[in-house]
Amino acid sequence: MATHKLALIIQNPSNQNEFLLIKQSRPPKFNDEEYDSFLDSDLWDLPSVQLNPLQPQSDPPVEVQISVSHSDEFNFSEFDIHSALKEVFGELGFGIVERGEWKFHKYVKEPAFGPGLPVNTVFIAGKLVDDEIKDFSDSYKWMSIQSCLNWLLEVIPHGDRVGPLVVVGLVNDSSVSANWEAPPAINYQEYPTGVILIPMGSRTAKPFHTTNLVVFAPENVPNASKDNQLIVYGDALIVDPGCLSKFHGELKNIVTALPRRLVVFVTHHHRDHVDGLSVIQKCNPDAILLAHENTMRRISRDDWSLGYTSVTGDEDIYIGGQKLKVIFAPGHTDGHMALLHVNTHSLIVGDHCVGQGSALLDINSGGNMSVSVKRMVHSLQLRD
Repeated sequence: MATHKLALIIQNPSNQNEFLLIKQSRPPKFNDEEYDSFLDSDLWDLPSVQLNPLQPQSDPPVEVQISVSHSDEFNFSEFDIHSALKEVFGELGFGIVERGEWKFHKYVKEPAFGPGLPVNTVFIAGKLVDDEIKDFSDSYKWMSIQSCLNWLLEVIPHGDRVGPLVVVGLVNDSSVSANWEAPPAINYQEYPTGVILIPMGSRTAKPFHTTNLVVFAPENVPNASKDNQLIVYGDALIVDPGCLSKFHGELKNIVTALPRRLVVFVTHHHRDHVDGLSVIQKCNPDAILLAHENTMRRISRDDWSLGYTSVTGDEDIYIGGQKLKVIFAPGHTDGHMALLHVNTHSLIVGDHCVGQGSALLDINSGGNMSVSVKRMVHSLQLRD
C-alpha cells in the first residue's frame, strides 16, 4: 500500500531545456527566539499535489500518453488526474487543464523510510503555450537540469536549494555521479545526487521499523587538499549498517559491490545502527571503521573485532576526493557523531532527527538534553 503524488514537469515553450520550479513554503515558526533566529534558505521543486483515487462522479480522466513499455507501471484510469491538475494550475494561475497535452515521464516508488505509508510519485510532462505564460512572481522560475545540478553539487551557505522531486524525477537520470549502483531489487533514494539512502529492516524503536543505511561512492576526482585534519580517505563510505540478520544477505550484496577501499562510519552504538558490522568485517576486512571511543567500548567484539580509528570531531575524511567533516554531536548518547558532506552541505545526523516525534536520550549511555542539538548547530554555524 502507498499514497500517491502527481508531479508536473512543465517545459518552457521558448526553451525546451528549461522547466518550471516553485518556491516551497518555509517551515512554521515555533515562537522560540533562538529557533526562529535560524533562517532556512529557499527550496525550489516541481509543482506537485496529492493524487486521489478516481470517484464515480469525478470529471472524465485527462488523456495522458503512455508508452507500451510503461503501461503496467501506473494505471492512470484509477486516479483523478483532472482534479489534481486543476488544483495545481489553480495555485499557479494558469488555465491549461482543459487543453494541455501530457506525457507519462516516470513512476517512482518511495522506499519505506518511516512508519507511515510510502508516497509514490508519478511524473508527467507537458508544455505551456505562449498565451498562457504570465509574468511570474518571485515564487516561480525556469531552470535547466544543469543549473539544478550545479546548485546540488556546490551548495552556497544560505543560497537556493533544489528539492527532492526534481532530483529524483529529472536530475539523477541525467547525471553520472557515482561509480557504484545499488544491486537489483534494492529500493533506495538518491538525494542529494550521489548520496544513496537505503532503508533496512532493523531493531529500531516503534513506530519505526527501518534504519537508513547511507552509501556514498562518488566518481573519483583528484584530491588536492593539504588539510592537516585529514584522518582517512577511501573510495566509498557506508554509514550505520544496522540491519536485522535476515537482511544480512542484502547488506553483503551492497558491500561486495562497493570498492575495496571502504570507510565505515558509525554515528553511535545502538543495535539498529551496528547490527550489520559483522557482515562488513567478513566481506571486507580491510574496511576502515570510524567511531567515537565511547561508542566503540559499547560495541560487541562479535560485531567488530578488528581495529578502528577513533574520531572526536573536526576531523576530515575524503571519499573519492570529496570532503566530509566529522562533527561531535552528543546528546542521544555521549559518543554520538554526525557527518557533513561539505560540497552539498548535507548533514548525516544519525538519531538526532528521526522524522517523527523526538529522539530518545539514552541516559544509560550518557544521553543529555543540555548538549544535544545546540552543540551540533553551533558547530555548523562555525563552518558557515
